Amino acid sequence: MRRPILRYGAPVLHTRAAPVPAVTPQIDALIDDMRETMQGAAGVGLAAPQIGESLQVCIVDLSAGRRADQLLVLINPDVIEKDGLQLKEEGCLSVPGIEATVPRPLRLTVRAQDRDGDVREIRAEGLLARAIQHEVDHLNGILFLDRLRPVYRWALKRRISRLRRAGKW
Repeated sequence: MRRPILRYGAPVLHTRAAPVPAVTPQIDALIDDMRETMQGAAGVGLAAPQIGESLQVCIVDLSAGRRADQLLVLINPDVIEKDGLQLKEEGCLSVPGIEATVPRPLRLTVRAQDRDGDVREIRAEGLLARAIQHEVDHLNGILFLDRLRPVYRWALKRRISRLRRAGKW
């Protein structure tokens, strides 16, 4: 089922999500809802807090739904290693219409449970590393705006406030 995506300012987006104690049928259904929601919004990643569920679950699919085998499910992810630096423009389904250059690791290794509850280590580089780090940040209550220099973050927050007041965001 497609769910509404919460926008910047929603309290659940700014708090650390709770760990998932066990992969249950409810978690499996949540993952299906997340996949449908992400694909409907033409995104490449989504975290459970973005649809109002404060749980440590995120998904990444660089194919944007074109290849079912590309869906990466991360439950209780933990970034255990990262190195390098990439500076690329980034956006977010919870901050529509706003993009900014965000510093991210070039490579990372993440340990997480998959949809079956098995623990896996995933090594990622480039866009996949960026997408994973972006979604893991969501699980920790961090949005990409929080990674920007203060003056730039302030300017984007003012822009969002103006758009809200005008009813355009």
